Amino acid sequence: MHKRPIPYFILTEIICMFNNGKLRKMNSFEINFLRRFQTEQNDFLGRIITGDETWVYSWDPETKRQSAEWRDFDEPRPEKVRRKQGALKVMHMIFFDMNGVILRWPVPIGTTINAQYYKKVLQDKLRPAIRKKRPGLLESGILFHHDNAPVHTARAVTDVLAGYKWELLEHPRYSPDLAPCDFHLFPKMKEHLRGQRFETEEDIIQATKVAIKNLDKCSYVTAFKDWLQRIEKCANNWMLR
Repeated sequence: MHKRPIPYFILTEIICMFNNGKLRKMNSFEINFLRRFQTEQNDFLGRIITGDETWVYSWDPETKRQSAEWRDFDEPRPEKVRRKQGALKVMHMIFFDMNGVILRWPVPIGTTINAQYYKKVLQDKLRPAIRKKRPGLLESGILFHHDNAPVHTARAVTDVLAGYKWELLEHPRYSPDLAPCDFHLFPKMKEHLRGQRFETEEDIIQATKVAIKNLDKCSYVTAFKDWLQRIEKCANNWMLR
């Protein structure tokens, strides 16, 4: 990913408006993100690890686009099958950076996902995975990002991050469009899974593993590039108000 400077007039205008108190409604996340990128460029993006949780179902119907098929004009449309409530599902916690997935953790069915459990995943699963797969990040300093779900913002979790000296990139409230897992990784991953039926928990776990493995390695760089563009657009929209 080549260096991509933010247009000077955008960054300058944002900083001026921020200093003058005119961006009170705009979360400081966007401003700080753009400032840091302007200064550090890809060194900044390369230190970020982002993650979130998502359900993977035993049956996820194809989208209209995926299920489209050629048929004669007088043929009836195929009946759409809807996912039944209570379908077998497995929660996955996934963390990645520009180089790919660092941790894919399937949460055992029946587990209560609270702050204590999330903290244990960070301690017992993610940190060892970083040490094994991205040892350089532990030296350069990790910039950690997740959304502001209550499980993520609990004191038990923030204390662990502070203890590890992982700098937390605070996420804007109610902004899934600015979470790389939500707007990029999870949709891409689930494209590979839709239309397939899985009978067991292990089937779901293995299929998810394969779906992630089949993602283009460039997809992760694209996710961060799109993230930057979304943040720029968000900041620019505030300037136009």
